[in-house]
Amino acid sequence: MEFTHFNENGKARMVDVGGKNDTKRIAIARGVVRMNKETLIMVKEGQMKKGDVLAVAQVAGIMGAKRTSDVIPMCHNILINGVDLKFEIDEENSAINIEAEARTTGKTGVEMEALTAISIAALTIYDMCKAIDKRMVIDNIRLVKKTGGKSGEFIRKGEKI
Repeated sequence: MEFTHFNENGKARMVDVGGKNDTKRIAIARGVVRMNKETLIMVKEGQMKKGDVLAVAQVAGIMGAKRTSDVIPMCHNILINGVDLKFEIDEENSAINIEAEARTTGKTGVEMEALTAISIAALTIYDMCKAIDKRMVIDNIRLVKKTGGKSGEFIRKGEKI
């Protein structure tokens, strides 16, 4: 296996995707924000002083997905057909589970957009709650599924899709 983002001299390059076919592509990523139980209750009940944490994180995640090529140097600027984020309050583990799905029809995938959406949503949750809980942990950000393109379908083992 070889890395595609390096040229023959070992220097960084942006991969030329011009010869690839347009295909329908979907990527699903997940991540977790772990926090104190009191913090989780405040988020759930809408008691945070900065506002509705999950509503803001939803918008932030979508905005992050749209700006992925601005912050990941070798990432292509692609037309995103859609991005959706879902949040699950996990009281047992005192956490918020986040899932992002990004969709496009194009020459390159949307894995980075889905992962960026998760990262930005999680950072937004942290930002909005840090005044009362600096011990929060952003954890386990990962790609769980991707479809389309030359490499075909990928589903991470052990994930429910």
